[in-house]
Amino acid sequence: MKKGQLRSGRVETVKFPNKAEVLLDPLMEGESQDGQREICIVKGALPGQRVSLTVTRVRKGKGEGRLKEILEKSPLETATAENGEGCRHFGICGGCVYLSMPYEEGLKIKERQVRELLMPVLEGQESACAWEPIKKSPVCFGYRNKMEFSFGDEVKDGPLALGMHKKGSFYDIVTVDGCRIVDGDYRLILKETLAYFQKLALPFFHRYTHQGYLRHLLVRKAAYTGEILIALVTTSQGTCDLEGWKERMLSLSLEGRIAGILHIVNDSVADAIKSDHTQILYGQDFFYERLLDLRFKISTFSFFQTNTYCAQVLYQTVRDYVGSLLDEESRPDSVVYDLYSGTGTIAQLMAPVAKKVIGVEIVQEAVEAARENARLNGLDNCEFIAGDVLKVLDSIAEKPDFIILDPPRDGVHPKALQKIIGYGVERLVYISCKPTSLARDLEVFLANGYVAERCVPVDQFPFTANIETVCLLSKLNVKQHIEVELTMDEMDLTAAEKKASYEEIKEYVLEKFGMKVSHLYIAQVKRKCGIIERENYNKPKSEDSRQPQCPPEKEAAIRTALEHFGMI
Repeated sequence: MKKGQLRSGRVETVKFPNKAEVLLDPLMEGESQDGQREICIVKGALPGQRVSLTVTRVRKGKGEGRLKEILEKSPLETATAENGEGCRHFGICGGCVYLSMPYEEGLKIKERQVRELLMPVLEGQESACAWEPIKKSPVCFGYRNKMEFSFGDEVKDGPLALGMHKKGSFYDIVTVDGCRIVDGDYRLILKETLAYFQKLALPFFHRYTHQGYLRHLLVRKAAYTGEILIALVTTSQGTCDLEGWKERMLSLSLEGRIAGILHIVNDSVADAIKSDHTQILYGQDFFYERLLDLRFKISTFSFFQTNTYCAQVLYQTVRDYVGSLLDEESRPDSVVYDLYSGTGTIAQLMAPVAKKVIGVEIVQEAVEAARENARLNGLDNCEFIAGDVLKVLDSIAEKPDFIILDPPRDGVHPKALQKIIGYGVERLVYISCKPTSLARDLEVFLANGYVAERCVPVDQFPFTANIETVCLLSKLNVKQHIEVELTMDEMDLTAAEKKASYEEIKEYVLEKFGMKVSHLYIAQVKRKCGIIERENYNKPKSEDSRQPQCPPEKEAAIRTALEHFGMI
């Protein structure tokens, strides 16, 4: 395998997030590689597909490439637009990944991906973690309660389009008026908005020149109340009488009810919806939704889980984990921390089983919404604090009995993680929307005396590459402990070993030296460097068994990685 080669092969498996491992076909006769398996990683392919690709990078026989063409469909791809199970935009639109196969097959792929990422970490703990089967979404089509459609063109200088980015493109837009992950109201609003502005021949905002008027169409709809919020996002480069568009929206025969129509002006160059100024053209700039017997007020930019139906599954799982703990320990006076609390959904769901719930969230608007929603639901035992978790924790007088973590995709900041561990709570729940971040943070928890008791993936985003995971962690028996005397140097090393996970060290070595190293080799080198490891990383399974030793060249590469991460 060489950089620049055009190769073909069959996809063996897909790793998170959407990284397909392609077993390449042998080269032509006379160019064989002595029977070696050649694997190249590409994005956007499915298990069982035959594909062609261009090799873009090679490291020690394993390459990365760019997908060129699907030569043969996977046997799993039985869902099509014609049989009503697929979508006519699939493969062109960059939104969904698994929409050409039955929903159950996508669930299997996601569950396997999460297990492959977490099991190497969980195997390091003494007691087994109870792995629960993936929980599917009650609704897999038409489940989204928020969509941000972009104005643009599908080809350069083509007609105005409104929809999603074309697969693999930053500039091209595909009109997705047949999108399956939203309901008919979204599709009708999109179709009629596009027709209206096509007739006016208004220019869209070009992401390269930063010139133009039309930017986005934001649509939000409550799954259970049916209330709809519509927002047209433009620049200030020009004017348009939007009365006609507003009246056209109000004349539509929708299943839901329009609560508000807005005009948002955004002159930022970033391809994201922000408001420099918002004008209410009709109604109000918020709507209401119900979730697990609670009522929530949702504004234009309020965070709310995009799949309301599965959010109930996700939050009920969390409530079962935490609620059962409260009953089991008979502690009705418990204080619960909800860290990265967003608009306070989880905090309010926990309120009935706790004396007090304290939510911390960095987005001020989300905190204000959380406070208002708590008042709306008559909950007087919820407190919401605006600020960075890392900085706010030291200012809270009441210490937690339980902690719920729902961090952003990148996980918990390492320094904040140490503060959270420092509370020494017996049990906590970690909700993750990115399993690679969860795996990294779990390593730190396990190294500090926690074990994972239960773990379950929840498919909050059907047909996409994303997956939520809920993990229940408990502290090892805090009543039985061993006193250990440490020198200051040993304490520094113990802290140092937490600066990078095994996966981060492996990735660094592969990237810099083109070498693959195992957890065992890293553990051996860390022990040589004086970084204490758990016993089971370094001991053979039996006294008679022979354990492979890290080769000198790989030891040198690992030492370089440890120096890079400031661990030695």
